[in-house]
Amino acid sequence: MNEIMITLLYTSDIHGNILPLLYGTNEEADLGLAKFASIVEQKRKETDHLLVVDNGDCIQGTPLMSHYVKEHADRPNPIIETLNTIQIDAAVVGNHEFNFGQSILHQAVKESHFPWLAANVVDSEQNEPYFGQPYLIKTFTSGIKVAIVGATTQYTPNWEKPDHLKGMRFIEATSTLQKWIEHIKKEEKPDVLIVAYHGGFERDIETGEPTEQLTGENEGYRIAQTLPDVDVLLTGHQHRILTGCIDDCLVIQPGHHGSAYGEIQLTLVHSASHGWRITRKKAYIHTLEDVQASEKIIQMVSSLEASTQRWLDQPIGIIQGDMTIINPLHVRLQKHPFIELIQTIQMEASGVDISVTALLSNDSPGFSHSVTMREVVSNYIFPNSLVVLALTGQNIKDAIEQSATYFILKEDDTIQVNPTYTTPKPQHFNYDMWEGIHYIIDVSRPFGSRITHLSYKEEPLQMDREYEVVMNNYRASGGGNFDMFCQKRVVKEIQRDMVDLISDYFQQHPIIKARVTNNFKVVH
Repeated sequence: MNEIMITLLYTSDIHGNILPLLYGTNEEADLGLAKFASIVEQKRKETDHLLVVDNGDCIQGTPLMSHYVKEHADRPNPIIETLNTIQIDAAVVGNHEFNFGQSILHQAVKESHFPWLAANVVDSEQNEPYFGQPYLIKTFTSGIKVAIVGATTQYTPNWEKPDHLKGMRFIEATSTLQKWIEHIKKEEKPDVLIVAYHGGFERDIETGEPTEQLTGENEGYRIAQTLPDVDVLLTGHQHRILTGCIDDCLVIQPGHHGSAYGEIQLTLVHSASHGWRITRKKAYIHTLEDVQASEKIIQMVSSLEASTQRWLDQPIGIIQGDMTIINPLHVRLQKHPFIELIQTIQMEASGVDISVTALLSNDSPGFSHSVTMREVVSNYIFPNSLVVLALTGQNIKDAIEQSATYFILKEDDTIQVNPTYTTPKPQHFNYDMWEGIHYIIDVSRPFGSRITHLSYKEEPLQMDREYEVVMNNYRASGGGNFDMFCQKRVVKEIQRDMVDLISDYFQQHPIIKARVTNNFKVVH
């Protein structure tokens, strides 16, 4: 009997990271596609049974990509150039692929030398896969045939701007995959069937216990458990690092930002009676420590990188006082001048006097004395725009109650972060702070009844009255389990992203004094 090993290398949630660099500090780091390219190049020398896949959320996420979209979109997309150079076999469409709008996405797809797989993203009229190719068949010289079918988290419309999804429908991933798997088995008769899913796990992969609300955002456990023909399930979206098995399905997720990659090794044996069949499946997560980045890719993006660095180093304003962030938990427990500034910018841009924002990352540095664009993009890491919603007082109270679930009391009577906001995926950005109203959160009380004071202009907030509130477009769509915002009347949309709005504010106010209006308390 003949025995052959197939190797699959894959990345997920690269988020624009090509170079081994942390843009916030310009320090070198063991991450990025330039390093992954060296791994693939070496592996190609070792085997002729190699598959290379990216699992989505690739084109957005770094200052390099933001600067490219704003200033150099007439050039080839640097992420696509890099993936073409690596010679990947396929990419999956992630939810963040839509962030820059359809023009940038369509250009990226057009420039790609590989197919984009998204079986459950369909054309609104024809009901056919929007990106054309729902699966890939790769036949090796040995005759082994591998099928890879792609799917995208169906929850994407809950976060993305409607204009960015015009002409598309996102349908349920598991049933769509089942349909295409049946087609693939009948028409293609593959020896190996792989699902590449830009989504994660809604349940613990060992116990099957739910780990989050079952909204359909993540269906990895259901896919692996209910589709027995799937040999390997590649996942992403949650930024987790894991390998394991659900029943007979090998599952894996390789983190984010290109700091690690996944490797699947499949051993197949051939017999006259059964043809090729898998006898062994193994999954590994590898870091990129001590890997030399590809000089070819570094040189390829060098011109755009130099332009990006000049943009990032532009000084845009002065802070009088202290607006740096040392402890992110303290920022959420009591008003911080950085948060107050973001609220002020949102209210000025929208013309309303109630605002909602969040500390988007625990790595947010705040602003130093001399503010540069590097600090702006280090703090505001998502390409959000602003939306003004008409909300009732009850909607506002419900939203603050939702945010109040961020905290729990430890046995020693100190406040800590609720583990549901850190596991399985950090979601600190789903704790909101409000401006323009006064409120008190009492962490000692049960969820749903923690708001002990809520007022607007020194009067109790009226539950049946409408108030105009500005927030980012992700939250306005209900993202982060804020269902009380869904389908609310849109008063106004500010069609510019927050990085631009922050930069413009500094141009109008080149010297800003750090100040705090103590409008909320978290007590216990």
